Amino acid sequence: MTRSLRVAIVGAGPAGIYAGNILHRQVSDAGGSVAIDLFESLPAPYGLIRYGVAPDHPRIKGIVNSLHEMLDSGDVRLIGNVEIGRDITVPELRERYDAVIFATGALKDAPLDIPGINLPGSYGAADFVAWYDGHPDVPREWPLTASSVAVLGNGNVALDVARVLAKHPLDLLTTDIPANVYAGLQASPVTDVHVFGRRGPGHIKFTPIELRELGEVPGVDIVLYDEDFEIAATDSAAAELAAANNQMKVMTRTLEGWRKPADWHPSASRRLHLHFFHRPAEVLGTEHVTGIRFERTKPVANGSVVGTGTFIDYDVQAVYRAVGYASSAVAEVPFDVRTAVIPNERGRVVDASGTPLPGVYATGWIKRGPVGLIGHTKGDALETITNLVADSVADLLPLPPVDAEDGTEVLALLDARGIEHTNWQGWLALDAHERALGEEFDGPVTRERVKVVPREEQVDISRSRAGISRGR
Repeated sequence: MTRSLRVAIVGAGPAGIYAGNILHRQVSDAGGSVAIDLFESLPAPYGLIRYGVAPDHPRIKGIVNSLHEMLDSGDVRLIGNVEIGRDITVPELRERYDAVIFATGALKDAPLDIPGINLPGSYGAADFVAWYDGHPDVPREWPLTASSVAVLGNGNVALDVARVLAKHPLDLLTTDIPANVYAGLQASPVTDVHVFGRRGPGHIKFTPIELRELGEVPGVDIVLYDEDFEIAATDSAAAELAAANNQMKVMTRTLEGWRKPADWHPSASRRLHLHFFHRPAEVLGTEHVTGIRFERTKPVANGSVVGTGTFIDYDVQAVYRAVGYASSAVAEVPFDVRTAVIPNERGRVVDASGTPLPGVYATGWIKRGPVGLIGHTKGDALETITNLVADSVADLLPLPPVDAEDGTEVLALLDARGIEHTNWQGWLALDAHERALGEEFDGPVTRERVKVVPREEQVDISRSRAGISRGR
């Protein structure tokens, strides 16, 4: 290592935390030293884990324990409630750090270009997930007025949205959902949630655990349609995939197990319908969603589907599109609008000519797009950090012109601008407060925590209980 490094990481979700942990380990193993600042726009860390995973997934959220250990080690300094590009600019970061790593993820819904998609009653899944996860920057209320709902997509997010909509609210009260979310779900008149996939059951993007959990939701019947499986029987590519992939084999067996005899009738008060070979063609309605039209598809030899020219309408009063996430541009950082990622070569950010920008890196979904599970983020971070360390060894990192070596200069700059930044001790205080709210809950179930929603309240708890005075 040619010199002691200072590195800024933008985004305190799994991608950013993994990057910080790997960076510290690689530099330390090489006998060097590195100071790492992890910037987060929200007052609390964990990103997708806190605000993008359904609250009834304790096994998935268990990854917080390992992320907590990484941050609690003190090897990375958390600086929360700071918006890069507004509270401090990217050029200002580059003046103070040897390298800047962007791990800002993908937070908005990918578009779906069909007629009627912007009608009132048509929503992006990412917005709904942010609402039920208590994101501080979304409205507290959600218009849950539909009795019949369509969810578009065959991935885990679609399944999460459908399950939360269909689940009886009392069965979610054991989670950390905020009071406003519970009240909204209680008032929902929903009886039927329809999940539509463009391809067949042999090409679903769920994980086996997600699918299995769907069948364990109390008071909700799973409804499948024989005609979809009759079409699927002609899908040779899906058969080959199931034969070669154990996960797909398990999910195919699960779906087959849910099929019912012809004389079966749902008995639960709510139903969750799984439809396949449906391509969305148009959201119907004039002033509000009244239905949705699909073109039926059929499989072809290469594993894709083609339209059949047969259309079918469903009466629904709300549509949720869960067709993928997209990243947002960061001011003064290259961004590929078409692919919605920061252009890079193995984590090294490149300009319009393909030339690497010295000291600028990317990792996670902003690097490769919103594909793969959380665990894939570790490999992503390893590639990026390995290249950053190699660049440092080769003396390719620019020397920052601002002397910020003791770490106080950045905080002083934020203080001078009146930015109420939070830190790790503040998160521990907020975490303890939310757990105390769970212990104090007087209701029909036991709750581990109750999530605090308003940003100002999060900041107040984080700063006052961590001994940081409020400066505005």
